[in-house]
Amino acid sequence: MPDVPMPRLSDSMEEGTVLQWLKQAGDEVAVGEPLVEIETDKANMVYEADVAGTLTEIVVGDGERAAVGAAIAVVGDSGEGPDSQAAGPVAAGDPPPPAVAKASSGVVPPTAPPAAATQQPAPGVRNAEDGKVKASPVARRLAEARGVDLFAVAGSGPGGRILKRDVKEAAASAPSPAPAAAPAPVAAEAETAKGTATVVELSKLQQVVSRRMSESKATAPHFYLETEIDMTAAVEARQRLKRLAGEDGPPPPTFNDMVVKACALALRRFPKANGSYREGHLELYSRVNVGIAVAAADALVVPTVFDADRKGLREISTESRRLAAAVKDGSITPPDLAGGTFTVSNLGMFGVSSFAAVVNAPQAAILAVGEMAPKPCAVDGEVEIRQRMSATLSCDHRILYGAEGAEFLAAVREILEEPLALAL
Repeated sequence: MPDVPMPRLSDSMEEGTVLQWLKQAGDEVAVGEPLVEIETDKANMVYEADVAGTLTEIVVGDGERAAVGAAIAVVGDSGEGPDSQAAGPVAAGDPPPPAVAKASSGVVPPTAPPAAATQQPAPGVRNAEDGKVKASPVARRLAEARGVDLFAVAGSGPGGRILKRDVKEAAASAPSPAPAAAPAPVAAEAETAKGTATVVELSKLQQVVSRRMSESKATAPHFYLETEIDMTAAVEARQRLKRLAGEDGPPPPTFNDMVVKACALALRRFPKANGSYREGHLELYSRVNVGIAVAAADALVVPTVFDADRKGLREISTESRRLAAAVKDGSITPPDLAGGTFTVSNLGMFGVSSFAAVVNAPQAAILAVGEMAPKPCAVDGEVEIRQRMSATLSCDHRILYGAEGAEFLAAVREILEEPLALAL
């Protein structure tokens, strides 16, 4: 009987958490049928079965973790139950066969009748393993933000699981929401010369970001190249696009969309900047997939604009807005976060004049974009006020050398200073 392994759903995933089984022991499973919902280091995702048969055993229950590749369930031949020798008619008064006891993955006690597993869930249904209310991570975050008690919410999801819409309805009907709870788990330490220390545990996403950034700085020899870009023509071009679209038209591309497109065109010309260093060799990729750093609630998330060199500015703008919104509301999926070959990080909207970002390993480089501001400049012997923007390229010296990085950055600057090139 084949094992169902914990799948690798993102490039950096090392372990996953089973949020909820969508099938129970004894159920028939078809290839491509939703089998289990898994929480990764980046997002939640429904995993579809890649084998057909009978789900004979659930090894990792709801709320439990397992390493990538570890068995989380067992699938047997069609018609094979959790305990084949127990098959057959059951006499009146006899205890249910083992298959019934296993079917609920621990939620229903073995002595409970089979009908108990299908009863309508009450508000705030708890997991039998840890006593926590059954709710999606998005619903938990929304409930914390709006002060909703999850134990008082009736879940509309499978098995009574609370979904985002359930929390929204509960918040809308509540006369006066309770204040949001403090971050958990939090522990107060004894007072020292520094005062009272409060310990806040990192989320899984924060742990992954912390580890990967530490590994990048420790293993990738960084060097930095800085330049200033004259964005005056880009500002005028965006104003023209805004006038052409009118008040009822789609929003014009942002300056960050222009930077993404400029980087994509430059990456096409400089393939090494679109590569990775892996175990003593270089990997140069045929697709240009630009990641855009987005600040999430508790960490930095980098969704990907795929084939950015082939997309027009409007397509990039639409895709970037969709990805940013998905990060903000917690609906981003692992496919949106995978496959990046280069990253753009922009802090200009916060008034940051310039900064140096950490390379998003194993990528070759990351472009850090600072604030755009009017500055006096010498133009043809005259002083003019021009819109200037800083850009700092952080490079992995194992892939890019100084001259190569400088040529790439110069290409990005030239494209942005003559925005008609963005249409090429």
